[in-house]
Amino acid sequence: MKDCCDDGCTIDALLAGQRGTLRIVLAVNGVMFLVIASAALYGKSAALLADSLDNLGDALTYGLSLYAVSRGAAVKAKVALFKGCLIFLAACAVISQIVYKFYEPEVPVFEVMGAFSVLGLIANSLCLYLLWRHRHEDLNMSSVWECSRNDIASNLSVFAAAGGVWMTGSVWPDIVVAICLALLLIRSSIRVVSSSIMEIRKTA
Repeated sequence: MKDCCDDGCTIDALLAGQRGTLRIVLAVNGVMFLVIASAALYGKSAALLADSLDNLGDALTYGLSLYAVSRGAAVKAKVALFKGCLIFLAACAVISQIVYKFYEPEVPVFEVMGAFSVLGLIANSLCLYLLWRHRHEDLNMSSVWECSRNDIASNLSVFAAAGGVWMTGSVWPDIVVAICLALLLIRSSIRVVSSSIMEIRKTA
């Protein structure tokens, strides 16, 4: 009887820890989406806009993950599948912005790109730190970890693009980085979707 109680308490503590972490990273990404999206529109940066859409996708992902914390493996797999689809939609939004940039090639404000990519890096590093201990607990938290890890790469890429715009005075570093981020999002969505489908088949 004691062992059952201990197991139940351990599971409850695990789920409570996951909920607490997801609430924090959800709030951080929601705020960062609003801040960075505003900066991207002001600075006319496709790469920074891609970064902000990544934050929006993450905020939605964390909200869904919070819902799935105490659900069974089948529900978690379906939620992860939906998260993979959201990541893919974010990639499509970035691609549409890239296409627009080809027709309206306006040089972005590199100061805005650099400053807000660093701000995003600080916020996402905090999220990555908080999610680190949960990354192998289940598919739900593993897919969350995948999103958070992508954010760090996005922030560093936007910072590099800012440097490229500063050195060249051209829109192309912004476009190239935006294309790379779109490909990163597509790759991540494929990985999450494929893992989810495998898990759904196992639980069927």
